[in-house]
Amino acid sequence: MSPRARLVICLLHTHTHICQCLAVHPSCAWCFQEGFGKGKSGVSRCDYKKNLKAAGCDERSLENPKSSVAVEENRPLSNKASGSATDITQIQPQRLRVTLRPGDSKRFTVKVRQVEDYPVDLYYLMDLSYSMNDDLRSLRALGNDLAKAINRTTSNLQMGFGAFVDKPVSPYMYISPEEAVKNPCYGMNRIPSVCEPQFGYKHVLSLTEKVSRFTEEVRKQIVSRNRDAPEGGFDAIIQAAVCKEKIGWRPGASHLLVFTTDAKTHIALDGRLAGIVQPNDGRCHMGTDNMYSMSTTLDYPSLALITEKMSENNINLIFAVTNPVQPLYKNYSELIPGTTVGILSDDSSNVIQLILDAYAKIRSKVELEVHGVPEELSLSFNATCLNGEVIPGLRSCSGLKIGDTVSFSVEARMRGCPAERTKTFTLKPVGFKDTLEITVAFECQCRCQARAEPNSPGCHYGNGTYECGICLCHAGRLGPLCECAEGDYSPAEQDTCGSLSNGAVCSGRGDCVCGQCVCHNSDFGKVWGKMCECDDFNCLRYKGELCSGHGTCSCGFCQCDPGWKGENCNCSTHTDTCTSSMHMQLCSGRGQCVCGTCECTQPGAYGATCDKCPTCPDACTMKKECVECKHFKRGKLFEDESCAWICRDEIRLVDDLTFHDKNAVNCTYKDENDCVERFQYYEEASGQSVLFVVKEPDCPQGPDVLVVLLSVVGAILFLGLATLLMWKLLVTIHDRREFARFEEERARAKWDTSHNPLYKGATSTFTNITYRGNRD
Repeated sequence: MSPRARLVICLLHTHTHICQCLAVHPSCAWCFQEGFGKGKSGVSRCDYKKNLKAAGCDERSLENPKSSVAVEENRPLSNKASGSATDITQIQPQRLRVTLRPGDSKRFTVKVRQVEDYPVDLYYLMDLSYSMNDDLRSLRALGNDLAKAINRTTSNLQMGFGAFVDKPVSPYMYISPEEAVKNPCYGMNRIPSVCEPQFGYKHVLSLTEKVSRFTEEVRKQIVSRNRDAPEGGFDAIIQAAVCKEKIGWRPGASHLLVFTTDAKTHIALDGRLAGIVQPNDGRCHMGTDNMYSMSTTLDYPSLALITEKMSENNINLIFAVTNPVQPLYKNYSELIPGTTVGILSDDSSNVIQLILDAYAKIRSKVELEVHGVPEELSLSFNATCLNGEVIPGLRSCSGLKIGDTVSFSVEARMRGCPAERTKTFTLKPVGFKDTLEITVAFECQCRCQARAEPNSPGCHYGNGTYECGICLCHAGRLGPLCECAEGDYSPAEQDTCGSLSNGAVCSGRGDCVCGQCVCHNSDFGKVWGKMCECDDFNCLRYKGELCSGHGTCSCGFCQCDPGWKGENCNCSTHTDTCTSSMHMQLCSGRGQCVCGTCECTQPGAYGATCDKCPTCPDACTMKKECVECKHFKRGKLFEDESCAWICRDEIRLVDDLTFHDKNAVNCTYKDENDCVERFQYYEEASGQSVLFVVKEPDCPQGPDVLVVLLSVVGAILFLGLATLLMWKLLVTIHDRREFARFEEERARAKWDTSHNPLYKGATSTFTNITYRGNRD
């Protein structure tokens, strides 16, 4: 309930009794000043303290008990186990006194730390039924190794040993033939053929620092044999837990009870099979022979009894069981706080590692348990575990290392008034000896009642008891001062109580007593006024809250608290809810803040502070202005002198940009000098935004004349040479094409030059007609 709505419950009419007033709400106070409110309309003795004082009530006449928390013992937490057990502190504080008034609550913090090198008592409780024969052989050889392994965790170790089978009564044991009673292995063609007579539980070795004794006693043991599959291990667990003197549990040590078996176990009510109906009483019944003497008389214990005794004796139970029965014992462990389960190999060869893992698991968890909390009190928890993470509704932390400190915030709320004024309960971590003792004082009595005046003259000649500022009238008397008698009736007086609007007596919400309206109580709030015409619960509501929860109702009108306005006080005048954490602007500069809520006006903008806008400038564009104004002292924001208000980013100069986070954004832009500026926008886990700016921008260099001249000359030479080469190439290509054409035409010619009809020789032949020749 909001503080602004409490007045609706707190204000009751003037004649409410003081104890009823203080029980209505923790904010209510009572004024027992004589004559308080006389002649004033709407003034109640039950109201806020500030309202009562404003109405004229003296501070000394106020009854307003306060809830409080007082630390009575607060020793610091220990870091390492040293000295006696009483010097080791693992919970802080150790004693508290909480004072509560009805309906109120107080919160306190409990710190827990598991110290290093804490003493350990390990009691090995073994199933010695026939199927565990190979496990017994393994344990005989593992005693020294087990001690050495645990000594790596603590330098102060004690070990003990006990065994169990089942109740030595039919149908759990063999009773025929007669030899089977003394030797359950009689007639078996297996080794061993001689077994120990069946027993329920026997204590073999008390806790001792001498590991050799453990190994020696284990070697003496032989197995037994029972008839049915389940064993009687729960009987043994109870006896090992409650027989503290026999077992030798040390008050200042961590108690580990290792329970090994390969079978299921009997539970409460299974004893009816043997006619055993008496419930287990959870007491020690160890005889002089160290045997459980009530095995055949008391039923098996229930899980609830085991849980109680484990907690009462600060014992952590370790179920070391084989794989087939592991799911069953896993279910048991979820019902017994501080219990772990490990899978035991068929011959128990892995028992050392199993115990080490289980002990590490126990030490890695801290869980609070409550004992004896009064029914008039309710508790709620918040756990602060690793990395300061607060987990609401949780009273345990896991994944811890030795030496880690965790804290729990506990809220105690009073739900009613008990017969006793004080009650005590305890908080303790599971398996720890350390406890926090909390004494609760219930403020249900009113101190001003001790000064009550029976038959007071102030109550119309002794017609009532004057108590806490008001008259408690005797039977048959009425009125604020008991001045009227029941049955008295005067029409004239009755008419003075009529409502002006509808003529109803006291507006239908009160009784006319002695000519005055005595307004009725209302479950909704206060009714007052000369005609009971006013109340504080008929004002406008918003989302089910009277005056939106941000104002008080006074005679039908909302009186808004500072920072709120409107008919029903639903419009906030604050703008902090509209300020973007990224841009530090109202609605990120993309909208208007109306009643504490952003109305986005920029197209495409949305979000609680209009901070999301896919079509708006990106982060680089927005943060560019901050780099310009904060680092380079220029730009629009620098000229407007709004840089410090808008840009809350931290500037860090770097030589080059590196990868910081997947959410980091690398940005570049050109400034007014055509230099390329590079920066990275990154928001740290604390919420602080950082701009990593590269110290040296990438600026363009001026032209080099010699380089330009040489470049021009070289370009001309290159172009001339390229032109010549191109001309030569073209000429060569042309000549080759012409020659190829000539060769082709010559190859196609049909005659030689000697038969060419167009051919004419260079000389002519003439015939001499006068030459006759030689006739001889």
